[in-house]
Amino acid sequence: MLKVKIFTLYPDFFQGALNSGIFKKAKEKNICISELINIRSYALDKHSTVDDSPFGGGCGMLMRPDVLAKALDHNIDYTKDEVKNVYLSPKGIKFDQKKARILSKKKYINIICGHFEGVDQRLLETRDIEEISLGDFILSGGEVASLVFLDSIVRLLPGVLGNKYSAEDESFENNLLEYPQYTKPQKWEKKEVPDVLLSGDHAKIKDWRLSQSEAITRRLRSDLWEKYLKNKK
Repeated sequence: MLKVKIFTLYPDFFQGALNSGIFKKAKEKNICISELINIRSYALDKHSTVDDSPFGGGCGMLMRPDVLAKALDHNIDYTKDEVKNVYLSPKGIKFDQKKARILSKKKYINIICGHFEGVDQRLLETRDIEEISLGDFILSGGEVASLVFLDSIVRLLPGVLGNKYSAEDESFENNLLEYPQYTKPQKWEKKEVPDVLLSGDHAKIKDWRLSQSEAITRRLRSDLWEKYLKNKK
């Protein structure tokens, strides 16, 4: 079972998402359980202050290390081997399918949702926290990013997806984008489903899908195509 703790200033944000879809299924099957930790509950003053201005000046505010550390230390057992502490940040290593698969093997994942201009650097250096980036863009907070991050991991856990082969046959698993998919009706707006998919010849269908994935990847994602060719050798 994967146990996830999400440290956030806005726990209400997650109530709908974590109780529906893939998260609900994982919870009902006791495959993954999530706990929300309200960082503001660990504030040190009567005003529940969690941020302050950065030393040296500059725009925005930073989350205080003492408040955030108190929240983490009260809820994380750092002695456990299978613990991963993650802060979603534009400065982090780029998240991809390979990283998602690695993290899906962990037993405990703790996600810190940043806000304002980020968190005090000293917290990241003293609490064994890995910075991970979802891409080269900025969000107003870590809550949205954490759901994307967690979804990509939970769906890889054994027993979550209905078909155990589903996750192995999707985009990025082999550095290829997924091939085109079709369903009923067979003819729609004068467009027909490719004949090979109706042939019943599984070997030909497999070859067609691979050729389509290769062509799409080569055309749209040269970076993935280079990785694919390198691993194919």
